[in-house]
Amino acid sequence: METNAVIAIIRTDALEQVESRLQELGIKGISISQVKGYGEYEDFYSRDHMTVHVRLEVFTAAARAEKIAHCIMQAAHTGQPDDGIVTILPVNKFYRIRTQSEVDFDESTK
Repeated sequence: METNAVIAIIRTDALEQVESRLQELGIKGISISQVKGYGEYEDFYSRDHMTVHVRLEVFTAAARAEKIAHCIMQAAHTGQPDDGIVTILPVNKFYRIRTQSEVDFDESTK
């Protein structure tokens, strides 16, 4: 079983569209948190140059990671410098605390 984490940092106003598109793909679970920082885009009108974005995490079978990343990019794209980023990382192990067992994403996505 190969598992990946798809992590995206997107504009807060893009979250609803991204969530909707991920649900259409059949994604059963996501984690969302608010983050603050800067990269390609800095808010020069703010005292500390930071911008507020949303961090989205999806754990999935490695075979689906690219499709999920492209879905996020299409849904969040505005062409502006603060659109955000998407990364795909390998996950060595993934356990469900309730059952104390390893999750097989290849089986759970069928």
